[in-house]
Formats: sequence, structure tokens, C-alpha cells
Amino acid sequence: MISFAVALASNGAAARPSGWMQIIPLILIFVVFWFILIWPQQRRQKQHRKMLESLKKGDKVVTVGGIYGVVTHIGENTVFIKVDENTKLEVSKGAIANIVEKKS
Repeated sequence: MISFAVALASNGAAARPSGWMQIIPLILIFVVFWFILIWPQQRRQKQHRKMLESLKKGDKVVTVGGIYGVVTHIGENTVFIKVDENTKLEVSKGAIANIVEKKS
């Protein structure tokens, strides 16, 4: 038993994992993190950007605040929506959450 302990102590370098073996778990954690969190979020952002680019006058939309309206004018960074007969709101393009009904 003592000779086994002496052999391990004299050959301590063999008991330690190499540099690559220490990095592999970190790489695996990053890959899992990428596929679970980052990749789906990028896909959602791309779909939202595509939806905003397809926005047209007359589309019925809902904002992130839950306000429904019809698009009356599209600016570079803002959108004017008609909420009621006499009420128009200017909102940021990013505030448009979804297109409820596309104008044909």
C-alpha cells in the first residue's frame, strides 16, 4: 500500500489531466449555452426585423404595450398608427410586436 502511494507521488504528472482535457468542459458548456439561449434569440430577432420590413400602410398591428391600431404612415424609425377615428399615435418601429392582419 505504501509503495502504491509512493508510486503515485513520484508520478504526479500522469495523474493530472492535460490542458485540453480541462478546456473541453468549458467548450461543451458554451456550445450548450449557444444552442439553448443565443441561437433561438437571434432567430427571433431576425424574424421580427423581417416582419418590420414587410410592414405596410393599412396593416392592423399590436404594439408591445397592447395597443391595437392600423398603420397610416411609415417613417424611417417610427410608425404612425390610427387607434380611433380621431386618435393617431406615433410609435417606434421596434414597439410593433406583431402584425394582426395584413392588408391584401
